[in-house]
Amino acid sequence: MTARAMNARVDATPALRTRGAMLTHVGRVRSSNEDSVVFVSAPEERSSDQWGTLALVADGMGGHAAGEVASALAAEVVRRIYCGSSLPVPETLRTAFEAANAAVIQHADAHPECRGMGTTCTAVAMVGGKLFLAHAGDSRAYLLRGEVLTQLSEDHSLNAQLVREGVMTKEEAETSPNGNVIVKALGSRAELDPAVWSEGLPLVDGDKVLLCSDGLSNLVPDTDIAAVLQRLPPTDACEALVERALAAGGFDNISVGVFAIEAPKTVDRAGAARTTRRIVPQEILAEDSDARGATRRIKL
Repeated sequence: MTARAMNARVDATPALRTRGAMLTHVGRVRSSNEDSVVFVSAPEERSSDQWGTLALVADGMGGHAAGEVASALAAEVVRRIYCGSSLPVPETLRTAFEAANAAVIQHADAHPECRGMGTTCTAVAMVGGKLFLAHAGDSRAYLLRGEVLTQLSEDHSLNAQLVREGVMTKEEAETSPNGNVIVKALGSRAELDPAVWSEGLPLVDGDKVLLCSDGLSNLVPDTDIAAVLQRLPPTDACEALVERALAAGGFDNISVGVFAIEAPKTVDRAGAARTTRRIVPQEILAEDSDARGATRRIKL
């Protein structure tokens, strides 16, 4: 498999650890890859329960060169600010997205060949056993818990907005020609209003987190995605999901990140490894908020 980037790392916290991989592929049609991915874990000198793991997918827009520049620039700014910040995670993510938005706009202003460029960006920070989301665009974040796959992000596309407003049905949106019209992205306007969760979603042993660009979600059904996540570890799951998108046509760049949430194994006196047992609450709620303070609650 030809890939632009792939990574697998382990991040440990006192209660849970994150084991994951990311893979990005140019697809079968396009000549260049306008997607960028980031996956970083706590360095040795930082406490992993405070710093955790950051992963993101950015899908560039604006043409061959400009899209690549926008996604790479946004991904690097978010990574740099997250890694250097000591602020609470939600504040750090909002600051990082606003800085990335400004950086994309400034670069486009200084380089006429990049005018009109922008990028989606969907980032998750998994810190101290909780997941925090920051999001703009239609790249997605999912959570697989047991056999249930839940989309955590909300698409910032014209069709998705019309469905939320009751103007069209989900079935109508799937065949509408406006499906690729993005209404919120980094670089599109000076005042960015990203969706940022104000509180973290508690993670439990066995959870799987998925990040992807629309090169996967537009071509592979959620049922197939869930089946792959249930069956395979992160690196193999990334490869299998990219292969499914390619088999379905590979019309766009394809980026995937899969992260397994695991309880650390302990060793008893007899030397047998066992996994710490965790009690799972019946209902888990997470909130996201925009700059105006509006919140959305997600029940899992």
